[in-house]
Amino acid sequence: MAGGPGFCDLPGWAEDDHAAALAAFCVTRDLWSEAPQTPIGGVAKAFFEAHFHPASIATPARLTGYYEPAVPGAQAPSARFAHPLYAAPAGLAPGKPWLTRAEIAATGALAGLELVWLETAIEAFLAQVQGSVRVMLEGGGSLRLGFAGKNGHPYRSIGAALIHRGAIEAGQMSAQAIRDWCAAHPAQVADLLNENPSFVFFRPLDLPEDAGPQGAMGRPLTALRSLAVDPAHVPLGAPVWVACPGLPPRLMIAQDTGSAIRGAGRGDIFFGTGAAAGARAGALNAMGQIRVLHPKAAT
Repeated sequence: MAGGPGFCDLPGWAEDDHAAALAAFCVTRDLWSEAPQTPIGGVAKAFFEAHFHPASIATPARLTGYYEPAVPGAQAPSARFAHPLYAAPAGLAPGKPWLTRAEIAATGALAGLELVWLETAIEAFLAQVQGSVRVMLEGGGSLRLGFAGKNGHPYRSIGAALIHRGAIEAGQMSAQAIRDWCAAHPAQVADLLNENPSFVFFRPLDLPEDAGPQGAMGRPLTALRSLAVDPAHVPLGAPVWVACPGLPPRLMIAQDTGSAIRGAGRGDIFFGTGAAAGARAGALNAMGQIRVLHPKAAT
């Protein structure tokens, strides 16, 4: 049976760019205790076939997308740049509720922890939703920020809130639709954002310009090869075969997590950096399938 038992059951396996998948796999290979430690040489496809076998049954999964925003900003506030992203406060305990988004705004509890200022409140909010951001600084250069913690409150979708209000039809919902609504209703933006009590904090990242943002494993993500999963069901670092509407089926690597990614039947695909990646990521919300590749030595 060509490709080893099970691989012939993966439609599109032979056509995938296995070298791209292997490059992504190698970024976090040393952090996954179950990864095969044999030297990598020869054909990438043969490496995966020699050391892994796909799960016998595909898991139906709801697949969504995320990206790294690239937005203008400044390291000092001004009339144009007045909406900050913050470092984590002292004493923040993982999983323990701290102040809600509304309480943070009302008390000024994060004064002095500003890292950078953006143009609009909604762009600062969307950077929190994505968990990373590339800020193109006024005067030149850029600043990369990554996830540094959250306030311990559950995430609630402002898109769902706008649909519930009848402000935007479900079929028209997108990040751009939310931006447009905020631009048309500036006095209501703060109340809308406070519908989500969750708040994300950032830290500066020293990354090469061409590298992706850091995922949950502390290593750069690879566009269309890195997948956010629930690590209670999919081990971080594991290869995962993903069949997703709108994309050719491909091998991705579980290298990130997300507060909304819960259960075996969830996956969030990293699309890359910038507006085009954001448009593609925001358009994806579909049912597909995932199959984890298990190390042969583990069976």
